Amino acid sequence: MPRPLNVGIQLPEVERDVRWPEYVAMARAAEGAGFDSIWLGDHLLYRDDGRPERGPWDAWTLLAGLAAVTRRVKLGPLVACAGFHPPAILARMAATLDEVSGGRLVLGLGAGWNRTEFDAFGIPFDHRASRFEEAFEIVRRLLAGERVTRHGSYFSVHDAVLLPPPARRPTLMVGSTGERVLSIALPHVDAWNTWFDWFGNTPDGFAARNAEIDAAATRAGRDPREIRRSACVRIVLDGRASERPITDESPPLEGPADRIAEGLREMAEAGADEAILVVTPNTERSIRELGGALALLTGVPASG
Repeated sequence: MPRPLNVGIQLPEVERDVRWPEYVAMARAAEGAGFDSIWLGDHLLYRDDGRPERGPWDAWTLLAGLAAVTRRVKLGPLVACAGFHPPAILARMAATLDEVSGGRLVLGLGAGWNRTEFDAFGIPFDHRASRFEEAFEIVRRLLAGERVTRHGSYFSVHDAVLLPPPARRPTLMVGSTGERVLSIALPHVDAWNTWFDWFGNTPDGFAARNAEIDAAATRAGRDPREIRRSACVRIVLDGRASERPITDESPPLEGPADRIAEGLREMAEAGADEAILVVTPNTERSIRELGGALALLTGVPASG
C-alpha cells in the first residue's frame, strides 16, 4: 500500500499580474478543496530568458497575509533564498510568520540560482554554498531557541537571540540537489524538496533520484527514513503551454481527475511523502477542479 501523500499547491508567481484579492480567493479555495499546504516562490526578478521582464510580490509579506486568512493549511516559501536576507533577520521573519500562522510554517531554504536577481538587487552571488552553510547554521540555531555567536567569512552575529522566544521550531526543509548544500542541510532538516525538472516529472524518475537522496542522507549521518520527501509536480489541466518558463522536456501530468489522482498515487509509491502541484493555468478555477482529484486520492470530499 502506498504511503499517505500530502498534496500542496504553488500559488502564482510570475505567470501573470495577480493582485491580493485573488491570492486570498485562491488560498481559501485550496483550503476548501482539501489541499494540505500552499506555497509561494521566493524570487525578486526574472529577465534575460527571452520573455518580458517580470517579478513577483514579496513572498514573506504575502505568506503573512495568507496566514491570517486561512486556518488549516501549512504555508511556506518554495524555497526561501538564504542569501536574500541576513540570516538572523531571516530567522526572525520565520519565527514571526510561524507565530502568526499558529505553527503552520514550513521553512524551505536554498542557496539561490538566478544570478539576474542577485546582480540587480546588489546581493553577492559568489560562494553560494559557503554562504548557505554559514546562514543555515545561524537560522536553525536561532529558531531552535539558542543564543548564537558566530563570526564567519560572510555572516557574523554576536549574542543574537530571538525575542519574544518562538513557541516552537518551524519545520525545516531544504530545496536543493547540490551535493554540498545537501551535506550541510541533511543532518538537520525535517524534509527535502525538489523541482520537477530534476526527476523528469515521472514517478520512475523520482524513485531513481530519491535513491540518491537516501545515499546523501546516509553520508550525512541521518537515517533516510527520518527525512520526508517533497516533490513539485507539473500539472496541465487544459492542454495549454505552461505559463511558467520551462527549460526541460518533462512531460506534464494531465488528464481528467482520475488520471491526476492515479499519477499522484504513483508518486507516493515512488517514495514521495508530499506532492506540490505546479499547475497550468494557475487559477482559482483550476484549484477547485483539482479538488476532484484530491477527493479521489483521499476519499474525502472537498468542503468548498
